Amino acid sequence: MVVHRLPIMLSRQWRAEALDILAIRPPPLARFDLIAPRSRCPACGATVMARDNVPLLSWLILRGRCRACAARIAARYPAIELCGAVIAVAVIASWGYSWIALCYSGLLLALLALAVIDFDALLLPDQITLPLVWFGLAAAHLLDIGPTPADAVLGAIAGYLVLWLFYWGHRLLTRREGMGHGDFKLLAALGAWLGWQALIPVVLIASTLGIAYAATGIVTGRADRQTAIPFGTFLCIGGAATLFFGRHFPVVY
Repeated sequence: MVVHRLPIMLSRQWRAEALDILAIRPPPLARFDLIAPRSRCPACGATVMARDNVPLLSWLILRGRCRACAARIAARYPAIELCGAVIAVAVIASWGYSWIALCYSGLLLALLALAVIDFDALLLPDQITLPLVWFGLAAAHLLDIGPTPADAVLGAIAGYLVLWLFYWGHRLLTRREGMGHGDFKLLAALGAWLGWQALIPVVLIASTLGIAYAATGIVTGRADRQTAIPFGTFLCIGGAATLFFGRHFPVVY
């Protein structure tokens, strides 16, 4: 739901702000947010009933089709729901039933949403990245979780500055923007949660995946050297990998 609706909500907000600057007063739009309207079939517009809105199970019971019109329901919906379930199981297996596990579940679910949104729309919403920064700093101060408070603060600052400096270096050399500002905030959030020591493996993993993704697109003809890549998606993967396996990396903790 967040993956689908948040980009639309932001697009409507930006359009309204642009029209307001131009002193244009269009008719008000129907409410659209994370609560309303209720989920509907994109093919026939039928409202999805509660029994057909149970994560993963409803899709399996309906065999991937709308109950009203039998139109196919994209497999990405249960796939994302399954990823959420896997995250919960993996976190509990690693940290048990604890406040730390609850915090890490929230972090990883946010990274899941960001990864898919960026892959779809090349967008990393401030509504997710900025709270992640502050929650990461709060967790480091209030719980025995990951980095020390000092390492969390340094991680947030360094995470932002690393990509900010890359952005401006690339822009000065090529006169083109090399990445979006959301990437700065996302890496700052990962630095807050994982500490400054984790930034190296996070960036290395993300860069490797990004290069592989871009190279594949060029080889297959689906992209060229100017095509933007969803680097935030790969930062999310790098952050999740470092969270689970960072203790095996010599530079982390």
